[in-house]
Order: sequence, then C-alpha cells, then structure tokens
Amino acid sequence: MLTQKVQAISGVSPDFESIVEDLYPSIACTAVGEFLNRLYECVPTKIWGVKISYVFALATAPLGAAIYLILKVVGTRYLITNRSVKQLSSLGFRQLSSVALAQIADVSIDPDSRQNFYKTGDIRLTNAAGDTLMLIRGVPYPDRYRQVILETRDARGMVAASLARIQARK
Repeated sequence: MLTQKVQAISGVSPDFESIVEDLYPSIACTAVGEFLNRLYECVPTKIWGVKISYVFALATAPLGAAIYLILKVVGTRYLITNRSVKQLSSLGFRQLSSVALAQIADVSIDPDSRQNFYKTGDIRLTNAAGDTLMLIRGVPYPDRYRQVILETRDARGMVAASLARIQARK
C-alpha cells in the first residue's frame, strides 16, 4: 500500500512504502515524438536566437497535444518510492513492472536517447551484473531524475543498515 504519510525524515519508514516522486514521460517516448523532435531540429539556422525549424512546432502543435492526451489515458508512468522504482499504468495503480532499489547498481542515461527540443532522455537501471532491469523512456530532464533515483537508493541502503544495527542491539 502506498502512502503519503508525513515523516520526520523523508523516506525513513520501516513499515510503509512512501512516494518520493511520480513521473509521466514526455511524448518524446513515442515514435511520433521522436519524429517531431527530428523535424523541429532539422534546420539549425537561428533568427534572433530561435531556430527556423521551430515554425514546424506551431503547425504540429495539435498533433503533439493529441499524443499527450492519449499518453495520459493509455500510457505509463513511473513512481519512485522509498523501496522501489515502479512502472504503472497512467490511470490507477495497476503495476506493470517494479525494481527494488537494492537491486539497482547503476543508473545511466542513454547518450543516443537525448532529444534537444523536448529536453528528454532515456534512463537505464542496471544490476551489478550489468543486466538492464528497467528502461525509463522519455524522461524530462533525465539528469535530475537519475540523481533522485541514486539518492533514494543510497538513502534506502543507509536506512536498512541503521535498522539492522538497531535490531542487533536488542
């Protein structure tokens, strides 16, 4: 059961799974979003600091808005809790996949996945053997989200070590 219970130290709860951050991917995670990014970046020439190809963004705005709304209904979202990273359906809490924070050895941003117009990238969660546990596509500002996952994982490890030390004293 997920809770948003107020805690003295964020994420420190031996009994409850608490939400740290909820993420809805950008339309950049779709093939149409990737095409639109290439279209918007196709003419690098700038006039008064704005790329000429951004004119295409005005013409295709209804398409982008439609994809955005479709993703909100039938897409996925990602949830970082104090125990795991979860992939959920956009509506409701139907869990599609989950990775425990203790399993995550590395969090990397795929360099080829960066999209300049949307400022997005794909985040890859890997285990100690280098196997991909989860690929999070279309993450807005992926550097920040990567850092949140790393800090949550490290905090979870410290909490587990502290709880083990407390239990050993008893």
